[in-house]
Amino acid sequence: MLVEPSNDASSGTPRSESIEALFGAMESPLLSYAHRLLQDAEAAEDVVQEAFLQLHAQFDRVRDARRWLYRTVHNRALNQRRKAERLVPLKAGTEGPTAVEPTDPQPLPDEQIARLEGVGLVRLSLGRMEPRSRELLQLKFRDGLSYREIGERTGLTVGHVGYLLHHALKAMATDLAGTGIIP
Repeated sequence: MLVEPSNDASSGTPRSESIEALFGAMESPLLSYAHRLLQDAEAAEDVVQEAFLQLHAQFDRVRDARRWLYRTVHNRALNQRRKAERLVPLKAGTEGPTAVEPTDPQPLPDEQIARLEGVGLVRLSLGRMEPRSRELLQLKFRDGLSYREIGERTGLTVGHVGYLLHHALKAMATDLAGTGIIP
């Protein structure tokens, strides 16, 4: 995009550089300057980008764009540093007023109660099942046996074990849905 030279707002003289030319010439030195001030490459890039965006918005009113860019980058970098200094990182296990206790891996009390309540409802549902279905569910989920191993213990075929477990789980889901534990 070719930008026609504009007039300097204060003197009425034509501007010799476009914003694109300024960007090409000044981006690298401004990044270096901002990085020296901030000691953070990403923050320096943000500051320089914001300065160029601000310059673009008021390009016709800026008399000396190079000087203006350095001043703007300087001010923005100092503001960035002040903001970063106000943030105090909290580290677990440190001494003093900023010490933070490590999080407790245990679930919250209301989560523990809900879990215990759910376990109780599952046990009640198991108690209401016929003995054969209850035995198959216990062999599968408590003992961790495969369908083949359950079949060997009970004398059922693998397909029959799968069929009975499917219907037992479906009956339990229907029972638990009535209690509201599952949707």
